[in-house]
Amino acid sequence: MEVLKVASNSNPNKVAGALAGMIRENGKAELQAIGAGAVNQAVKAIAIARGYLAPSGVDLVSIPAFTDVEIDKETRTALKFIVFPRN
Repeated sequence: MEVLKVASNSNPNKVAGALAGMIRENGKAELQAIGAGAVNQAVKAIAIARGYLAPSGVDLVSIPAFTDVEIDKETRTALKFIVFPRN
């Protein structure tokens, strides 16, 4: 599954559109964010995507978790959000 990487300057509406598309196609999605600004944009995107999918009867659930990511041979801690429809 492709991971959507969110930065502090990411447009939450565009991320939400990509997130909703992944949910429709794959049934789940994963967002990854490093830093407070990126986490803020990711949370906004999840809320917006929830609004996009609600009219079709899909309610989203998000599970946050920590993950280690290697960037330029340096290990960084990222937050990942696993997003899927509520059953």
